Amino acid sequence: MPKHAISPTRHEDYPEWYQQVVRAGDLAEASPVRGCMVIKPHGFAVWERMQGILDGMFKATGHRNAYFPLFIPLSYLEQEAKHVEGFAKECAVVTHHRLELGPDGRLIPTGKLEEPLVVRPTSETIIGAMYAKWIQSWRDLPVLINQWANVVRWEMRPRVFLRTAEFLWQEGHTAHATEAEAIEETLRMIDVYATFAERDLAMPVWKGPKPASERFPGAVDTYSIEAMMQDGKALQAGTSHFLGQNFARAQQITFADTNGSESFCWTTSWGVSTRLIGGLIMTHADDDGLILPPRIAPEQIVLLPIYRSDDDRAAVLACCESLKTQLEACRWRDEPVRVRLDDRDLRGGDKVWQHIKQGVPLRVEIGPRDLAAGAVSLSRRDAPPKERQALSCEAFVAEAATLLESIQQNLFNRAVAFRETHSARLDSQADVHAAFAPDGDRQLGFAHVHVADDPAVAAALDPLKVTVRCTPMDWDEEPGTCLFTGQPVARRSVIARSY
Repeated sequence: MPKHAISPTRHEDYPEWYQQVVRAGDLAEASPVRGCMVIKPHGFAVWERMQGILDGMFKATGHRNAYFPLFIPLSYLEQEAKHVEGFAKECAVVTHHRLELGPDGRLIPTGKLEEPLVVRPTSETIIGAMYAKWIQSWRDLPVLINQWANVVRWEMRPRVFLRTAEFLWQEGHTAHATEAEAIEETLRMIDVYATFAERDLAMPVWKGPKPASERFPGAVDTYSIEAMMQDGKALQAGTSHFLGQNFARAQQITFADTNGSESFCWTTSWGVSTRLIGGLIMTHADDDGLILPPRIAPEQIVLLPIYRSDDDRAAVLACCESLKTQLEACRWRDEPVRVRLDDRDLRGGDKVWQHIKQGVPLRVEIGPRDLAAGAVSLSRRDAPPKERQALSCEAFVAEAATLLESIQQNLFNRAVAFRETHSARLDSQADVHAAFAPDGDRQLGFAHVHVADDPAVAAALDPLKVTVRCTPMDWDEEPGTCLFTGQPVARRSVIARSY
């Protein structure tokens, strides 16, 4: 194994490989608070790219940003029974508002609150309370609001980005006059997530409704996008929930319709989180480290000057500065190309490997020989580290956008090919048990099967640690019989082990 490669490899120890990619990529690390993470500048820059793109997509569909409190009165959660039941085991609760120094020198919580406050696990209830004040008539609808925030869900088995006690996310909350409008909103936003995942993250997903056993607590319907990771497991990468009138009834979100009659609103909620960074890692990274699709990479091109003398240094840096200016004037997918000139005083090999592990799409080395030839030495992150291409400076600037597009598309195509290779249509209970047997040599990731939305299906799959991920909406109808209940179903669903 090359000395700079990630150890262990994906095939030797996938969970540890993942942790090492996060560490080597300088993305995040564990915090002093168990279950929480510190997102480092490079990791946060990736999240900022995600935020920026998604925020533009939300605003293009008519949504506006707002902010709601971190603390939720316990009584608010209690108003929706299924909701509080679904989150009860994950809630952090504030009961006191003051600390005093005790006689032994230790701090003692005092000032007990009249009502405990829950640190938000999600904001349906607190936002619903505000909507009940804001909405009076049909003229106030629809309300289309998103917030970027942090949430807390007490996680007993944390893993950076994938499951942490505190994480960053966005949550959209909307209120509508009719059921049809709310359903349309729910489907619109799952389409937004699917487009973002495939177009920007180069992460192929299946989108569709989840079974009742996998729905958001209190929702009528939950839709998700499901991506396959390189260990074959599914990652729920985004969700959109049709809440019906459940939360509106619980929190008295009503409006006077055009006839003057009072009606309950129809509401939705939808969200994605920093879990997407974990999905990005497990979709594209290799045994050399992180690979970032150019669309989401904070730096798409890094220029690496190589020199041994002061004279060489001045000439090479001048060439790099000129290239940087020319490249930044280029556009790809309606944005300026993002370029970094890395002129730090470090060994060339160390700098190269740092950028490899941080997933920079294009590395460009320029030394005295390249300067004399008017050329650059180019390396793509989606190719082996030692694979290089020589281009004239003029050709490189002219082809930079094309190269970025090629990498973006190649990463998506590779992920699709991996998913297809690790998926299969199964038509019997025996096939499902053979594919997901706990003691078997499992190669399958996704199984496409006929299953009903029935608790008996979840019970039958539970011993295999498999769940129904979703019933893809884009698949053709293919009537069949549920493998576990015998009920007729219209199309196949995806079942898999998951994160």
